[in-house]
Amino acid sequence: MAWIEGGTFRMGSDSHYPEERPAHRVSVAGFFIDVTPVNNAQFRAFVEATGHVTVAEIAPDPKDYPGARPEMLKAGSLVFTPPDHPVDLRDWRQWWDFRFRASWRKPYGPGSSLKGLDEHPVVHIAYADALAYARWAGKELPTEAEWEFAARGGLDGAEYAWGEEFAPDGRQMANTWQGEFPFQNLALDGYERTSPVKSYPPNGYGLHDMIGNVWEWTADFWSTRHPEEALSPCCVPQNPRGGPEEASFDPGQPTIRIPRKVVKGGSHLCAPSYCRRYRPAARHAEPVDSSMSHIGFRCVRRPKASDIPGDVS
Repeated sequence: MAWIEGGTFRMGSDSHYPEERPAHRVSVAGFFIDVTPVNNAQFRAFVEATGHVTVAEIAPDPKDYPGARPEMLKAGSLVFTPPDHPVDLRDWRQWWDFRFRASWRKPYGPGSSLKGLDEHPVVHIAYADALAYARWAGKELPTEAEWEFAARGGLDGAEYAWGEEFAPDGRQMANTWQGEFPFQNLALDGYERTSPVKSYPPNGYGLHDMIGNVWEWTADFWSTRHPEEALSPCCVPQNPRGGPEEASFDPGQPTIRIPRKVVKGGSHLCAPSYCRRYRPAARHAEPVDSSMSHIGFRCVRRPKASDIPGDVS
């Protein structure tokens, strides 16, 4: 883990998607954060030690999904399945396929395995799975503010985690999509899907993959916008914890009461032509029961005073 000295920064952005607005100052206390997303080898050690069964490996309870087709209530997860032609970008079903028995063990569905993927971030992780791992490891999941502060690497207000230019001198700084999404994957960086952690340069805090590769869970419930800027420095929020749970439900699914949490960082599927969420300010709502082939996590630890580097108390 890396130690992140606390501070005040401008969270969010007024220049991109509506849910990132308004940019506003917040303060966070110091914390430790994993240098990389949790990888498959680490998650396997957790499963072997605890016997944990992930959400994707358990058949959904029909009571939680009124109106669902019975034949679909089987264990599985969403797998990115690219078409071979342009499609309507308003319809995510054109490139996501719910595959029975897809899970962290079989990231592309039946017939796939983790061979050669030990150093890749674990995927098909629902919120409960990430939380269970964090608790086993003696850690926690980051708040959205902690995650964003860490992702910025000390570059407060910068567009990207490494500065103002997406690909300085043509260099790919994160695992994102190159080409026309979702049918043309040029793989200019050498990776069609996830990449081994530490494949790209770290940010100013020494953290890898804060942008791209996989989306990462945070502990905060989803809200459709940030709170307004504090009118006075004395009123800047300290260690904010996101919106209320009752406001996190998807209004488009009134009969399915599954709360949503904030995920951050974008993934290898974020593209200039579709989803420009490869930025620290970007955020997305994810139902806590959802697992997908591009969602993982990393952990934090909020220290006691005696744990803080340089502390002599």
